[in-house]
Amino acid sequence: MTKLNINQWAEEDRPREKMERLGAQSLSDAELLAILVGSGSTKEDAVSLMKRLLGDCNNNLNTLGKKTIHDLCQYNGIGPAKAITIMAACELGKRRQMEKPEERPELTTATRIYNHMHPLMQDLDTEEFWVLYLNQSQRLIKKQRIARGGISEVSVDVRIIIREAVLCNATIVVACHNHPSGNIMPSKADNDLTKSLLQACNLMRLKFMDHVIVADGQYYSYHESGRI
Repeated sequence: MTKLNINQWAEEDRPREKMERLGAQSLSDAELLAILVGSGSTKEDAVSLMKRLLGDCNNNLNTLGKKTIHDLCQYNGIGPAKAITIMAACELGKRRQMEKPEERPELTTATRIYNHMHPLMQDLDTEEFWVLYLNQSQRLIKKQRIARGGISEVSVDVRIIIREAVLCNATIVVACHNHPSGNIMPSKADNDLTKSLLQACNLMRLKFMDHVIVADGQYYSYHESGRI
C-alpha cells in the first residue's frame, strides 16, 4: 500500500488546516506533535510516527518529556533537529505549568482607566488614540493604539476597532486618547467620533463603556458626564 503524505490527505484531516479551522483543542497529542516535526519517514507520515512514539510512552506526555535526544533518534524519521523540537515543546509545557495566570487589570471605572493609561500618555506631545478591549467581567483582554495624530486631533477608523473587538472576543470597548494641551474638554471631533463608535458598537452588540480623555493629572469621562 502506497503511503500518502500529509499534504495528500483530505484538507479537513491535515493537522495544520484542522487547527486553523477548529482550534488547537480539537487536535490529538499525535497531531500536535506532527505539526512540530513537520514530516515523518519514507515509511510513515508524521502523525503515524508520533502515534507510535506516544504509544511507546503509554500515551503519556510526562513520559515523553523524560525522553533524551538519543532515545528519540532511535525512531526512523526523527533526527536530532526533530528530537530537540519535541524536547523544547515538552519543556515549554513544564514551564507553563509553573507559571501563574497573568493578572488582567479590572477596569470598572474611569479612574481605573485613567490610572492604567496615564503612564503611557503623560509625556506625549501629540495625540494618540487607544482602545481597551475588555471581557464580560470588565477585565482587560488587550489594549491597542489605533492612531497617532497631531497636537490637536487624530484620525480614527472605527472599522478597525470593531474588527479587533470581534477578533479578540471582547464584549466591552473603551476608547481613550490624550490631550497634550492639558485641556480635558472634548472637541466637536471627539464628540462625533464617540457618537460613531457608540453606534457601531450597538450595531455589533458590543458595550461601549466609556471614552476617556487623558491629560496630565486629570481626565474627562463621557460615561461619568452622562454622555454614554
